[in-house]
Amino acid sequence: MKAPAWLRWLDPLTAMIVGVLVLGLLVPVPEAVGEVLDVVRTVAIVVLFFLYGARMPTREVVDGLKRFRLQGSMLAATYVLFPALGLLVQLLPDAVLDPDLRRGVLYLALLPSTVQSSVLLTSVARGNVAGAITGATISNVLGVVITPVLVAVLMGATGAGIDSGAITGILLQLLLPFVAGQVAQPWIGAWLRGHGKITRTTDRTTILLVVFTAVSEAQTSGAWDHLTAGALVVLLVVCAVVLAAMLTITWRGGGLLGLDRGDRIALLMCGSKKSAATGLPMAAVLFAPAVAASVALPVIVFHQLQIVVCAMLARRLARTDPEPEPARP
Repeated sequence: MKAPAWLRWLDPLTAMIVGVLVLGLLVPVPEAVGEVLDVVRTVAIVVLFFLYGARMPTREVVDGLKRFRLQGSMLAATYVLFPALGLLVQLLPDAVLDPDLRRGVLYLALLPSTVQSSVLLTSVARGNVAGAITGATISNVLGVVITPVLVAVLMGATGAGIDSGAITGILLQLLLPFVAGQVAQPWIGAWLRGHGKITRTTDRTTILLVVFTAVSEAQTSGAWDHLTAGALVVLLVVCAVVLAAMLTITWRGGGLLGLDRGDRIALLMCGSKKSAATGLPMAAVLFAPAVAASVALPVIVFHQLQIVVCAMLARRLARTDPEPEPARP
């Protein structure tokens, strides 16, 4: 039996995140259990960022930097244009978008690009897959340092900046494990890349644990008591506008830069996306539980939205490819 059309568009990770989010709202854990989960979450984040470093081939990242027009435009989209849009959203009045959700949109704008969906959709659209792999990888490597720095600089003015404890967390839970993973990469990197199920399971387990603990702690503290259905609808509209703006800028910008069609598609897919896999665990390190829960909502909403919209765009680009698809044997 064929699945309903709406179900086929739902990203499995988003479905699991929403399920865990609802569970955290309905069954918040007692404080003693929450303290144990905090320790488990910390260990999971350390393992996650170690695996991030271990499975990223350093040589490919270095070689990819030589394509400076494509890679430079991807980095500019991710860490310059996106943050600029995030700052524009901060100008919205409180009556339009809740301040906590505004901060979440800004945090979303500071994250690295997603890897798996960017590469997959670049392939579907018949773009430069190698360029997408390199660009998304470089974005995530640099994001371990750039995102916390941007959060400290840009979100301090919103009341959600990071403190000295968070800086220690960045070093011990994010940067140090990532560097250790890069050191171990020559020995275990190929094996990890060949066993994607292990890393996917680690990614998803960590994300779900982070979401559950953040939502549970926020629910216990009453941090979400003021959120309404109307506020979530406005958040969806804001995320849609931000995504539409980035899709337009990256596609037209690629043309102005003289990139060929394959590179423009890679820029479109990598430059318009943000990584929930990196953003949600990182939020647990950077922010207090109540703040982490609030900034997680825009990340979750945008993640599903980018998957649906970019999947439709990828299929349309594939249909309008001027070069015919090679015949299958």
